[in-house]
Formats: sequence, C-alpha cells, structure tokens
Amino acid sequence: MPGVVSTKRTDIVSSRNSDWALDMPTDYLLNAFVTLFVTIDPLGLAPIFVAITAGMAPARRRLTALRSVIIAMVILWLFAYFGESLLSTLGITLGAFRIAGGLLLFWIGFEMVFEQRNTRKSETADKTIADPVDHDLAAFPLAVPLMAGPGSITAVILLSGEVPAGDWKLQLMLVGIVATILTICLLIFLMAGLIEKLLGTTGRVILSRLLGVLLAALAVQFVVDGVRELLAA
Repeated sequence: MPGVVSTKRTDIVSSRNSDWALDMPTDYLLNAFVTLFVTIDPLGLAPIFVAITAGMAPARRRLTALRSVIIAMVILWLFAYFGESLLSTLGITLGAFRIAGGLLLFWIGFEMVFEQRNTRKSETADKTIADPVDHDLAAFPLAVPLMAGPGSITAVILLSGEVPAGDWKLQLMLVGIVATILTICLLIFLMAGLIEKLLGTTGRVILSRLLGVLLAALAVQFVVDGVRELLAA
C-alpha cells in the first residue's frame, strides 16, 4: 500500500507540473502580447502616420511604413536578446529594473487614460515635419521613439527577463510576438486613413483609455514582482 500511495502522489505531482508547463507559456504569451500591443499602440499611431506622411506619393508612403517597421523590429529584437545582459553589465538587478520599468509603463497608461500620450506623440511628429532638415521619417520619429520607444523597450526587456534560462523556444515566441505586433503596425499604416475614418475621434479616445487602464494594471504587476524579487534577495 505505501508503494501504491507513493506512486499516486508522484503521478499527481508530475501531472500538476505538466499542467503548469502547458499553462505557463499560454499565460506568458498572452501577457506579452497584451503588454506590447498596448505599449506600442498600433491604432493610436494611425493618425500620426497619416500626418507625418501627408503629401507623400503612395509608393513612398508604403516604403516609409515598411522601413519604419523593420527598423523598430530590429531594435526591439536586440533588446529582447541582449537587454538583460546589458543590465547585468551595468550592475542593475532585474528586480530593480522591473520596478523602474513598471513605473514607466504605469505613466504611459496614465497618459493614455487622460488622453495625453497622443498629444505628446503629435508634438514630436509636428516638430519633425516643421524642421526643414531632410529627416529619414522611417527612422525618426516613426521607428524611434513612436514604435521602439522607452516604453516598448522596457516592456521587451521585462518580458525577456521572465523567460526561464535556456528556454530558447519561449524566447523565440517572444520574438515572434514582437514581429506579429509590428506587422499589425505595418498593416494599420497601410490602411491608416481608412481606420482613422472608421474609428472617429470618439472611438479612438474610448479605445485608448480602455487600453490605458489595462496597461496600468500590468505595470502594477511588474512593480509587485520587482519588489518581491528584491525582498527575496
């Protein structure tokens, strides 16, 4: 009987571990997608893209959209792979970065709720358009800082830090999520005028505020995790 009980307990533990292994990637990937989608805010970038590329020939506008997405993707991928190593080199613990990054993401969520973020982005775009110097609009401000900005870079490093050491499959999934969201950005840029008309001012404001609340909640969770890690250390 003791041997049977021991076997059953082992089966139960292994079953629980198996369930956790299946659930963890799903929860992580969902959290990563929501965090990055809200932080990058593809829908919110649509009217800004229209303003920045106003007067461009359709072919040049499409090329600008494609180049901006590729540049942002490369930057975020680099931080996904090497961001944590950079923090280690600088002597910054992941717990401390989680707290700082969580506070930054919370501020972005706060700006979204009170309709301040789009105003700030629009001001950045207006300065670029008003500057007589011939800018590469794909690199600045579309790629940096509108897509690969402090918020999205912080989110990528935090999410990469949650991947267990040696789990290259989950790391590749995170890279895939970055690629997916930026591909959504590209599609939205190509249909920016139509999307802006469909959403309207009211629809854009409501969506921005809802996503802002969601991002603020995720940011608080990052701060809580960082505090726990520091206390445990």
